[in-house]
Amino acid sequence: MSKRLKASLLILSIAITAFVVVAPRTMRSQSSWTPPRTPDGQPDLQGIWTSPTLTPFERPAQFKDKAFLTKEEAAQWEATHGRSDAPPAEGDPGTYNAIWFDSGTSVVKTMRTSLVIDPPDGKVPLTPEAEARRNFNLAHNADSWEYMSLWDRCITRGVPGGMFPAGYNNAYQIIQTPGHVTIMAEMIHDVRIIPVDGRPHAPSSVRFWNGDSVGHWEGYTLVVDTTNFNGKGWAATSASAGRIRGVPQSVDAHVVERFTREDANTITYQVTTDDPMYFSKPWTVSLPMISDPTYRIFEYACHEGNQAVSNVLSGGRALDRDAVSK
Repeated sequence: MSKRLKASLLILSIAITAFVVVAPRTMRSQSSWTPPRTPDGQPDLQGIWTSPTLTPFERPAQFKDKAFLTKEEAAQWEATHGRSDAPPAEGDPGTYNAIWFDSGTSVVKTMRTSLVIDPPDGKVPLTPEAEARRNFNLAHNADSWEYMSLWDRCITRGVPGGMFPAGYNNAYQIIQTPGHVTIMAEMIHDVRIIPVDGRPHAPSSVRFWNGDSVGHWEGYTLVVDTTNFNGKGWAATSASAGRIRGVPQSVDAHVVERFTREDANTITYQVTTDDPMYFSKPWTVSLPMISDPTYRIFEYACHEGNQAVSNVLSGGRALDRDAVSK
């Protein structure tokens, strides 16, 4: 056997030994968690998931073009934006005390400076029409129920608005049956039943508050495509959504959501909204949904005892009377 052949065999032997010893460890570490499946073969997203976070919806001006926080910046943000029972400002009647809120205790684990990840500036690209309609809705809140939030009216928080974190009740229960995925939101006790059996959208003549959602699987990701909105909803109803609270949703809105099981305790929720009447281009939000099997969702009986609409409108009429008497 030649020296060259012996050297080649020695190198090959070393390489094989290295692969046998090292590769299985690497492969085990990378595949230590395998996403489960339901009995009918769907990737399993079932459970109770929560999404409170201190990460702002849009990027604050102080971060300018900075897309990610450092560990030090995240710690400072969490220390200054956590739950507080500070008294309201003078003239402000205040609201619930802090124990009733659930805004989370930390920023998202990606350390992003906003939940809006596209456009790159972390801002929702509103059209002038969107800003005008939003401003009108909020300014005339006490004039008529037509200008009030759908949440205040106990109708819905909308799609995708119902998936955005609010001040409390940020829990969702996902249940899967053959051909369907059901998402029950704690807030307003809203339920979406999403077919994943390959059916098309309903005819365009059929319109819904939350649109018509149909889903399909791309690997371990549930993709939900929603169209057929009735044009009466809002893009977001919670003050946590900042500038887009009160922005309407047109009949041409198109929403695509993606639910990806990252590990045993995390679903990454990503949603892209396209509505040319109110947004100059599509925009995308991404946030984590964290498993919490100890969480208990209780009935959100929105209408029972809801005095918001009558109180707000009666207050508006009182202001009208005061204006006439002056």
